[in-house]
Amino acid sequence: MSKQNRENGKKNLIAERLISIRKDLMFSQRELANELQLHGIDMDKNVITRIETNKRYVSDIELKALANFFKVSYEYLIDGEENNNLEISKNDTKK
Repeated sequence: MSKQNRENGKKNLIAERLISIRKDLMFSQRELANELQLHGIDMDKNVITRIETNKRYVSDIELKALANFFKVSYEYLIDGEENNNLEISKNDTKK
């Protein structure tokens, strides 16, 4: 089964929002990867980099995990739509 590339060659729809949320929280890619791993989400810095540069697909499981971690909806991650009340801080992402 082949994977579809969008006309623009991008492999995911969340790259821009992932970058924006990560920067809003003042996480480096490495810090975000560390926090995600502490929450049981197996994504290392290289995975974050490849998602943000549109060189990697994002599975539905990863999408759900990221939405839960950031406390945003799937729709926001995918389309950027919805009132995004991103009022969490680094402290809110810690258990």
